[in-house]
Amino acid sequence: MRRLAIAACLVLSLSPLGVHAQLRGHGGPVRALAISPDGETAVSGSFDETAIVWSLRRDAAEQVLRFHDGAVNAALMLKDGRAATGGEDGRIAIWSIGREKPDAVLTGHSAPVVALALAPDGQSLATASWDHTVRVWPLGGDAPRVLEGHAQNVNGVAFLADGRVVSAGYDAVLRIWPLPNSEEPPQVIALPAPLNAVAIAQDNEILAAGADGRIYFVSSVGKPENAVEAQPTPIVSLAVSPDGRLIAASSIRGSIAIIDQASRMLSRTLVGPGLPVWSLAFLPDNRTLLTGGTDRIIRRWDAQTGEQFGSIAVGGAEDPLAAFAGDHGAEVFRACVACHALKPDQGNRAGPTLYGIFGRHIASVPGYRYSEAFRHLDIVWTPETVAKLFELGPATFTPGTKMPEQRIGSEEDRAALVDFLARATKPK
Repeated sequence: MRRLAIAACLVLSLSPLGVHAQLRGHGGPVRALAISPDGETAVSGSFDETAIVWSLRRDAAEQVLRFHDGAVNAALMLKDGRAATGGEDGRIAIWSIGREKPDAVLTGHSAPVVALALAPDGQSLATASWDHTVRVWPLGGDAPRVLEGHAQNVNGVAFLADGRVVSAGYDAVLRIWPLPNSEEPPQVIALPAPLNAVAIAQDNEILAAGADGRIYFVSSVGKPENAVEAQPTPIVSLAVSPDGRLIAASSIRGSIAIIDQASRMLSRTLVGPGLPVWSLAFLPDNRTLLTGGTDRIIRRWDAQTGEQFGSIAVGGAEDPLAAFAGDHGAEVFRACVACHALKPDQGNRAGPTLYGIFGRHIASVPGYRYSEAFRHLDIVWTPETVAKLFELGPATFTPGTKMPEQRIGSEEDRAALVDFLARATKPK
C-alpha cells in the first residue's frame, strides 16, 4: 500500500533528450535537499511535514519518512549511508534508509531546527535553531555541546576543514566557534545584513547569505574579504559544488544565481517560476544542481550552461500571485506565499489561510494546529496589527510563533502589504 501511495503522488517529467528531470511528490514547498556522496540518493524535506528518499538513478520515490510534528526544514546525508532530518518541532531524527522509524532522536532545542551540518570526520552533527543556539551532537550518543551567543535566530551552520563550527544569524553576525576544550573565545564578525545561510567554499572560505541579496566572503580566520550582489531580494539558500568552485544562491523571487568562487563573478542566473526557492544541492559531478521550492517540484539544472531539464511555466497557474502582476503589495507578500493561502478553497499550508484575516481573532482558523503559546495571545488582526507584526517582527509581536522571523522596515512596503491583503483576502 505504501508503494502504491508513493506512486500515486509521484509525477515525473522527462526532457525530450531522455535525461533526468523534475521530481514531484511533496504536498507542500520543498524546504530542504541533501545528496548522498555517490549521487545515487537524495533526501528532501517539506512544509508538508514529511521527508522523501529519492533514487536519482530511477527517478523514483523510495520511501516517505513521517516523524516530525511540523515542517521538515533541514536534511543531511551521513557518511555511513544514513540520513538526518531537522524539524519545526525542534527535533533531529537519524534514519537508516528503509526503516519506518528513526534510529535515534536528538532533543534539546526549544525552537525549530533550520540547518544541519556534518563534521569533516563524520563523527558529529551541528544543528542551527531559532532558539538562538547551535548544538554539536556526537553521533556516538554523548551529550551535545551547546554554543550560545547569537541574539536572534540562527539560520545557518557549517564546519570548517579543521572542525571549527561556523554559524550565521538573523542578528547579522557570523560566529566562528573554537574547537572543544579551547580557551579562545568565538570570533564574532558583524556583517551589514541579517544572515539566512552559511556555506564553505574552496580554500576553506566562508560564504554568508544576506537578507540584502548579497553573498559575503569571509576568510577562515574571520577576515571579511568582499561581497557579491547576487540577488535583488533576500537570499534564502546557499550551495557549493563539491569541488568548491561554483556557488548557487537562491532567492524568494525564485531565481538562482551561479557565482564563480575564484573570480567572485556572477556567471549566470537560472530563472524559475517566480516563487521562492528554499533549497539547493549539487550532485558529485560539480555541475548538476537540484532545487526545491514553493511549487513543490525538485528541479534539475546544469549549473554550467543554465539549462533546465524539463519544461517550466513561468507565471503560470502554479503561481498563486500571477493575477496580481505589477502589484507592489503582492510582491511584498511573495515572501509569505509559501506558508499562507489567500482563498477559502486553498486551505491551510504551513501557516493558516489568510482568507478573511481582518477582524479575525488570532489562532482561530479551524483545522490549523497552533502552538500553545500562540493560542494564549489576545490579538485581533486588523490593518494596524498586521503592520505592527512586520514592523516589530513575529518573535517580538507574537512570542511563541512558528512563523519565520521577518521584518519589513519600510513603512511604504508595510502599507502596500496591508492594502493588498485587504483586497486579496476579503470574503466575497
